[in-house]
Amino acid sequence: MTTVRIIRTVFAVFLLGGSLFVGAMRIDRLPPLGSFLDPAGGIWSVARASRMAALSDATVESLGDNVRVVYDRRGVPHIEASTADDCVRALGYVVARDRLFQMELQVRAATGKLTEWVGERALGTDRQQRSIGLAWSAESNFAALDPSSVVARFARAYAKGVNAWIAGMRARELPFEYKLLGVEPEPWSPINSIYTFKRMGYTLTYDTHDLWRQQVAALIGVEATAALFPVNAPISEPIQPTRRNAPGFDYQRLPPPPERELRAVDQVIANGRNRAEVGSNNWAVSPARSASGHALLSGDPHLALTLPSIWYEVHLRVPGEMDVYGVTIPGIPGVVIGFNRDVAWSFTNTGADVLDYYRETLDDADTPVRYLLDGEWRLLDSRVESYLGLNGETLAVDTTYFTHRGPVFRTGAGPLSMRWTVLEDVGSMGAFFEAARSKSVGEFERAMESFAAPAQNVIAADRSGNIAIRSTGRFPIRPGNGSGTEIRDGSLSSNDWVGYLPVDKYPGAINPEQGFLASANQQPVDPTTDDRYLGVAWPDPWRAMRINRLLRADSAVTVDEMSRFHTDPGNEKADLFAAAFLDAAERVLSVTPDDALAEAARLLREWDRKYTKDNERAVLFEAAMSLLTDRTWDELVPPGSGRRVATPGQAMLAVLLRFPDDPWWDHAGTDDVVETADDILTASLIDALEQVTQEHGPPENGGWRWEKICHANIRHLLGFSALSAPELPIQGGPGSLNPNSGSGTHGASWRMVVELGPQVQAWVTYPGGQSGNPVSRWYDNRIRQWVAGDLDRVLFPHDPDELGESDISSVLVLRPDDH
Repeated sequence: MTTVRIIRTVFAVFLLGGSLFVGAMRIDRLPPLGSFLDPAGGIWSVARASRMAALSDATVESLGDNVRVVYDRRGVPHIEASTADDCVRALGYVVARDRLFQMELQVRAATGKLTEWVGERALGTDRQQRSIGLAWSAESNFAALDPSSVVARFARAYAKGVNAWIAGMRARELPFEYKLLGVEPEPWSPINSIYTFKRMGYTLTYDTHDLWRQQVAALIGVEATAALFPVNAPISEPIQPTRRNAPGFDYQRLPPPPERELRAVDQVIANGRNRAEVGSNNWAVSPARSASGHALLSGDPHLALTLPSIWYEVHLRVPGEMDVYGVTIPGIPGVVIGFNRDVAWSFTNTGADVLDYYRETLDDADTPVRYLLDGEWRLLDSRVESYLGLNGETLAVDTTYFTHRGPVFRTGAGPLSMRWTVLEDVGSMGAFFEAARSKSVGEFERAMESFAAPAQNVIAADRSGNIAIRSTGRFPIRPGNGSGTEIRDGSLSSNDWVGYLPVDKYPGAINPEQGFLASANQQPVDPTTDDRYLGVAWPDPWRAMRINRLLRADSAVTVDEMSRFHTDPGNEKADLFAAAFLDAAERVLSVTPDDALAEAARLLREWDRKYTKDNERAVLFEAAMSLLTDRTWDELVPPGSGRRVATPGQAMLAVLLRFPDDPWWDHAGTDDVVETADDILTASLIDALEQVTQEHGPPENGGWRWEKICHANIRHLLGFSALSAPELPIQGGPGSLNPNSGSGTHGASWRMVVELGPQVQAWVTYPGGQSGNPVSRWYDNRIRQWVAGDLDRVLFPHDPDELGESDISSVLVLRPDDH
């Protein structure tokens, strides 16, 4: 990354009429060109600010003693302090130095204050964020914390470090984005760490399936909706091992689609959204199945791909108390995923149903004061929300109302309240601090018992050879049948949650006979032996099936193999559906010759069903799958809409393959023909060949190469193309362990392999770099190895003095503020 990219961005914005965006929102205000180009503190100073002196020092308020920070050759700070509080203060300082703009942007997104930076265009986004209560709950939770609790202590200590950096920051060190927006950073408040954590909870667990489910039911009926979006996955490979040592299949014929009603489906809620799958993988191997005889662990969380990255790599050391390495989320005072001298751990999203809606009865539709509960009127809580513009003017004022369950939404279907575990969490961050000090898998799992939200599949391994996995978080227990798939009557307290699943009932396993454990967002338990309700409409099982297949097939797993699994090109979905397309084509061609079908089948048959960069057939298969989905689920398109209300998982297509004459195969638009599975499969394959040829040319011309079609797109937080890393060719595809589809803006955000031997060793990378400064050599220096699937060996010294001269890039000494 060079200054040239900054110059290109400046020209695009000021001289060529370009625009700035935060997500999809255009920024209305730019700083005066003169101040922006000022040699002392303008844009040109970014290059000077990217370099750190080989030895420097600074003061931090409330430090008890000096803190030494050694930056290694990869830009990772190794922080050594005499107390945990000083260590966290230093962490706040160094993260703010590298990621200050990112930190504040996340807080503004969580609290609905983007309008103050980008104007009225962000008003809808800000209103949505405030309406779901993230800021309200963070403030309530933080106020309820014991000031002496570890969460409150470390949030305050972290804020001291961040503010020390802000206070001592020279004009040339102000991050580039602040200069471009013409704004100054605000002081960091301890509650900002809670806001940041709540924002992550929103990303991982905010789900409106209860709402769009109503739309689907209005279109095809309750019975069909329950079948297409089932509580239990039809293909299961749970995190909790089963005796069958293989995937489970429960293929049951679906109820037929009802007669279509020629009417539009009402929108249930205006500010809801369907949560896209945030796919992640993790797995662990016991010593009996590893080549080294030591436990191995892999972490592979998939999140949004941004520059700078969502993660920041760090080593925290307090002699005699803590020695932990891993990644933190900028703004959160601790290591989230990582390892210490004895234990390693990682997370995947559980996907559990932790949010419910209730139909409320209010005393007034426009300005309510009370809501009905058990025949009596109860007072609503309320909160006035003011949205400020670029110059401090008021753009809008809302009043948000709350029942005892949570915030109230006004919808076309009437007022709904929401209860959500993320809004009730009062201290999950504290679990990270305790986990960092754990000495065994058992201690680690006990430390994580206080973790409430967002619900996660937590995997761990230790130097004694233990491996364990557990779905961790608060899982609501609901009254009646326990289901969370419907909107309940809010006028009855008997519909409220009756508690949470006890920790000893959480899905999980320790040291299973099979010698490995894995999760990939799949249903945590085997539904044939465990019928408790944890969630609904689980992600497709392909990644879970693939990693379990790889681990079953290898009884001597190496570190290199663990690393290669991250970008393994195999795909269980492709194995299943490619065979279905080809079998259907063979049956049809045996009766009716068709040149187009024969050619499409010939080309697909050449594919080895792997998503390697150089393969030239995956594009045909993916096009056929997309068309298959469109044709099969045409019943879910409301009349006059052109868009499906929702799309069943591909596992439901796999169910239909077992019933080739099922009425769901029949296309609603052909009144005089009743289509079967073979008709839909072959038509999709024929049209896929035509589509791909039109878009990418004939197959022999090289335009079908996967690396030319499937890309990762890592975008700068403000969307600057010059400061982004677009169209990166990667190995992997939809449903693979390295999934990539659509816009390519989500993917593997951190890759880690840890070997728990006598001396813990680790290999890691992420798609970006440590610095948020686009001129820094550490801005995007890891992207090339991330694309290649390579990992760096971590420097994990017992003492920073153990690092050799060639391993050190700079040293920072933080000193107490004598004032």
